[in-house]
Amino acid sequence: METKQAVMAFSQSEKIKSGLIWVSHALEMLRGLPEPEKQGGEKVIKAIIDMIVYEIRLAVKLAGDAPWKETERHIDQAIVMINSGVGSESVLHITQALSQVTTIGHRAMSFLKALSHPRSR
Repeated sequence: METKQAVMAFSQSEKIKSGLIWVSHALEMLRGLPEPEKQGGEKVIKAIIDMIVYEIRLAVKLAGDAPWKETERHIDQAIVMINSGVGSESVLHITQALSQVTTIGHRAMSFLKALSHPRSR
């Protein structure tokens, strides 16, 4: 990994993590909504997920193809569940994506820390 890639990977991971946390909370809130409001909530969640997927694809271009594709796969599974009407059950897949993104960010930060402390390599 190069320094520029690590910086971009860390930056993107933080943005994507934030989005995934928001989606996770929103999915949990869907459980208590009446059906007409639930459909509107799902549309908003899908729009946020589309923005997250865009950021993942941008991360692939900026930081290289780390495990971003695996993250996108988990998100795709969540979208399928949302489209099937069981959006609240898709939290598991969002959590798996969040774990993947956290790992990417951790690796990038570890790389950057090692650069600033050459003796620790």
